Order: sequence, then structure tokens, then C-alpha cells
Amino acid sequence: MNAINLLKENNLLFTLKKDYHSIEDLKKIFEEHKEIKFVSLAGYDLRGNYTDARIPISIIIYDLEDFLKQGVQTDGSSVELRQIASLNDAKVIIVPDMDCDWHVDYNFSFVDENTKLPVGTLRIPSFLIHNDKIVCSRGILKRAVKNLQNNVKKIVEENESIKEELGIKDKKIKSIEISAATELEFWVKTPEEIRDVEELSTSQVLKEQYWKRTEGNVRTAMEYCLLLMDKYGFEPEMGHKEVGGVHSKLTENGDHSHIMEQLEIDWKYSDPIQTADNLYIIKNLVSDIFNSFGLEVTFDAKPMDKVAGSGEHTHIGLIAKLDDGKAINIFNHVEKDKYYMSSIGFSSLAGILRNYEVINPFVTATTDAFNRLRPGFEAPVCIVTSLGKSPQIPSRNRSILIGLIKDSNNPKQTRFELRATNPNSNLYLVLSAVYQCMLDAINFYIPKYDVAFIQNEMSKKAGEDSVYLEKDRLYRSEENVFEAYTQEERNAIFSIPPATVYENIQALDIYKEKLEILKKDGVFTDEIINSYKISTLEFWAKELKGRIVENSRDRVRESIKLHYDTEDISDLDIVNWTKVESIRWELMKDTVEKKSLFTQIDNAIDEKDYKKASTLQIEMSKKVNELAEIYKKYKKNIF
Repeated sequence: MNAINLLKENNLLFTLKKDYHSIEDLKKIFEEHKEIKFVSLAGYDLRGNYTDARIPISIIIYDLEDFLKQGVQTDGSSVELRQIASLNDAKVIIVPDMDCDWHVDYNFSFVDENTKLPVGTLRIPSFLIHNDKIVCSRGILKRAVKNLQNNVKKIVEENESIKEELGIKDKKIKSIEISAATELEFWVKTPEEIRDVEELSTSQVLKEQYWKRTEGNVRTAMEYCLLLMDKYGFEPEMGHKEVGGVHSKLTENGDHSHIMEQLEIDWKYSDPIQTADNLYIIKNLVSDIFNSFGLEVTFDAKPMDKVAGSGEHTHIGLIAKLDDGKAINIFNHVEKDKYYMSSIGFSSLAGILRNYEVINPFVTATTDAFNRLRPGFEAPVCIVTSLGKSPQIPSRNRSILIGLIKDSNNPKQTRFELRATNPNSNLYLVLSAVYQCMLDAINFYIPKYDVAFIQNEMSKKAGEDSVYLEKDRLYRSEENVFEAYTQEERNAIFSIPPATVYENIQALDIYKEKLEILKKDGVFTDEIINSYKISTLEFWAKELKGRIVENSRDRVRESIKLHYDTEDISDLDIVNWTKVESIRWELMKDTVEKKSLFTQIDNAIDEKDYKKASTLQIEMSKKVNELAEIYKKYKKNIF
């Protein structure tokens, strides 16, 4: 029985809603669904890794109540909690979250001989607890969500002017709901097959792939993913080709080979924690399904140089549920032709922009992520927003960091789109930091300043005074920031963006006042921030030495001399090869008197001189790119 036939089975349980987590319900479900053989507690550490261990149902069924309350214990080395779970204090408890949806992870490649159904694992999102404190990404987001909800509800209830802006002057608020959504981009290819980067780059410029019809196994796998997502209740909205990729080749037997395509899958928004949970589950589904069709998937932000990277645009919204059952979007102003947003909307956006330096360490935490953030690929590197030409004309400026998304015919759609996130960003921590910064500005502006004042402040020029935003910065541009401003101008008015993971993490030390915003009301703690800094820097350093430098060494070795017959070479060949050879030596060749760039980086990391390693990484990256460009010119001119 193949996977498509298994999907048609009506008696498979895909999602276990949070209302069905009682002992009685679970025992009944396990009895009725013998295909569910295991339970896995998924706790998310500070690096965004999650625990996954198969615990047989037969072990926990007789002591289910204790299992749900006490969870399981693990060693601190199993998770990334540096200087929290230390060698002499390593016990970490993984405790199920009873207040969220659980999902069954089916192994469609393994059919149980008794039930004739795929073997399933009940995947339970969980908290990581150390010394009675929740120290995981999920726990941080839960605190941030509660903090934002409670404070915004209080602010709206206590300010009549805000109620007037929202059009709810005589109504009571039942609750504040936060919505979040993501757009998952990824690359899919035939294993072991490589397509020429120049071919991919040319196809991208010509837009030969964007929203084109998918074919063969790629089409089947994507459609199967969408159907399976629907079974889980994720409410998929669309799947399509993205800008990257080239045409596949058709073999004699009708199969497609030499596949290299970029895809995107979108699904309906949810609450922030469920959105982050769903992202991890869907990434697993995508990998499993495409792999089952003989295709390889990568969620790397920049799998190939000079070709479009993969983003994961993150959408942020705020909803007020009223006692009368209605729901309103509190980013909207009732005078929609006069104001782009409400005071709460403007304040939220201002908080994200002013304090983005302490959000970015969670958004961009790997060298791969930094490789994506380069001008020319719709990559958001400048701290700036776009609101639209007027309140009636929504913005679709794709060059900015975070934009206002509006639909005049559907006020519920008003939201922010953070464009810098990528598929490997820790969404739990990204959203947590965003919510803390939103709340900082909301508390500052309201009730001291009205909506007209905040709207004008958001549009201030660089050098103009401001009560909250920084004087020398420009925070709004309706122009393409890469065309309207030079690099020097961008650095002056938007700030110089970090170039490495080290520079980005240093922001948590440099911007101490902004860091306090994350720690307010105990959402982030010094212990958690310190642990995140250490683990992120160590990951960066190990990857830099063990992978990036080693891969660059291979590229140097591959840049070999191609000309030998003097009758077939020109003076240009000699000039180009001389340049190539000079860069090869500078990058890789040690002498008695001088160490190569690669060796200097290795030594700096061994000595934990991360500042030096960061500076050398920037220099190495420039030299490797220069080598690639010159060698390409040299190779093209050789018969």
C-alpha cells in the first residue's frame, strides 16, 4: 500500500485538539487507534532544536497521569542550554504542554502488519524545565504572548481615545488575541545532481520559474503535502514555484531528472505558539514527502551563491475579541482614509524598528542566514518600513525590513510582514522579541501622544528630533532603498547592518538599554540571553572552522590551471590565471613567514578570539567570491 492510498484512509487520527487531553480521552484514543505506537515529547531548546524520542505507548499507558504531569528526564547535553544545564547540574525535565494541539507523526514507509496502517507517533509539544524554571524557546514565547495580551487589553480598556480610534467606544473587550503566520520557502533537487549556478542565476533574472506550473514528482509531492496539511487541519492556502530554479530534464522513461526548483507553501494563520509548532511539523512533512518521491529538500537560507535564497516571511497581527462576539483588528483606525493605522498599530511598528538590533540576533543567527541578506535579491538588510503612498494605497515595497500589509476590502487582513526571517530562524524567540519591543513603544506612546503625532513621527526625516525614534535614523521609505540611496547613505540613515553572526550577537552587549526591553516582566532573563549568546557563537565558530573554511579550501583546490599549450592561450589567459593563483595563495598557502587567511581563521577560533575571526571571515568571503569571478572569466576563455 503506497503513501497516497494511505492518505485516503478515513480512520487515521492526525490531530488531537487540546480539548481531548484528559486521561480518559487518551486511553480511549489509544485503544481505538492501534496504529499509534509511540509518544514523543518535543521540547524546543534555545537554538530551536527539538527533542524527539520514541516512547512506546505500552510503557506509559498504565501510568499516563504521572507521565503527563511529570514528563521525562534528560541530560542537559541533549539540548542547547549552555551555562544553564551544566555538567554538575544537568537534569532537564521535558513536560507536556496540555494547552495546545498535538499531532500524530505517521511513518508512511512503515505499515504495521496488524492494523495495515502506517505506524504513528503522538508528537506532544513540551516545555524544558531546569531547577523548576522553564528555560526553553516555547516557554519564552508563552510568557511574551501573555505579557502582550494582558498589557494591550489594559491599555485599551483604560483609554477612551483608543476605543474611539478602534470604533468600540461603548463596547467591552473579552480578550486580546495575537495572530501569526509564516510563508515557507525551500529548495528541492534531485540528489547528487548539480546545476550550473550561472544557469540558475540567468533563469532567475528571466523569471522563468516564478509561479510556473510544477511538473513530475515535484508536482505530485507538493500536491500531496497540501492534501496532508489539510488532513492535519493546517488549512493550506497555496503551494507554488518561487523565483529560483531551472527546467528539469525528461528521461527516456518519462521521469524528470536534473531537478532544481524553489517552492513556497503557505497556510492559515494561528496563535503564535501554534504557528511556531505548525512550522516545525510542516517542515518535517515536506522533507518526508519529497524524500519519499526521491527528492532532496533544503531549508537553508542561501543554498547557492548568486541565486535567490529562501525566506520565511513572518506575519504579525493583533485582534480584539468583544463581549458581543465580534472581533476587530486593533491595528486599524476607523478613519481609514486619514490614518494608515491606529495608535497601537503605529506604536507596535515603531517598537520593532527602534529596537530591531536586539531582535535581529534571533532572526539571523547563522552564516547561511547572513549569506541570504545581500542587496539585489529582495533581501531586507535596512531597518526601515513602508506604509504605502497614501492610507488608501497599500504598500508592496519588497526592499524594506518590515511592511504594513492592508486590504481595504478586508480590514481583518491588516498586519505586519517581517521579511528578514528564514526557514531556520527560531520562530519562538523571534516572535517573543518582537512582542516585547512592540509593547515597549505601546507603553511609551499611549496615552501621551495621539495617532496624528505618532503617524508624523514615523515619517520623520533623518536628523529630525523625535520623542521615541532615534534622531539620525530614517524609518520609512516608499522607494526601493537599494535604488534610491547609495550604500553610504543607507549606512548613515538606516545604520550599518551586521555582517557576521559575531557582529549580530554583539548587539546584545552593545545595546544594553534595548536589551532591558526583552527582559521586562521576566519574559527573557539574563540567564537565557547569556546561554543563547554562548550557544550561537559556538555554533558559528565551529561551523566557520569545520565547514565554511573547509568548503572554501575545496573551492580553491578546484580552481586549477587549465592552459598548457602555449599556442592556445592568450595574454588575457595569463593575466587572469596570475590573479587566480595570487588569490589561491593568499587564501590557503602558508609560508614560514606568513599564514594564509584560512589558517588565521582556524587559529583565531582555537584561541576564542571571535572578534578577529569575524573580521577575517568578512575578508575571506570577499576573496573567495573574487576568486570565483576571476576563475569563471579565465575558464570561459579556455578552448
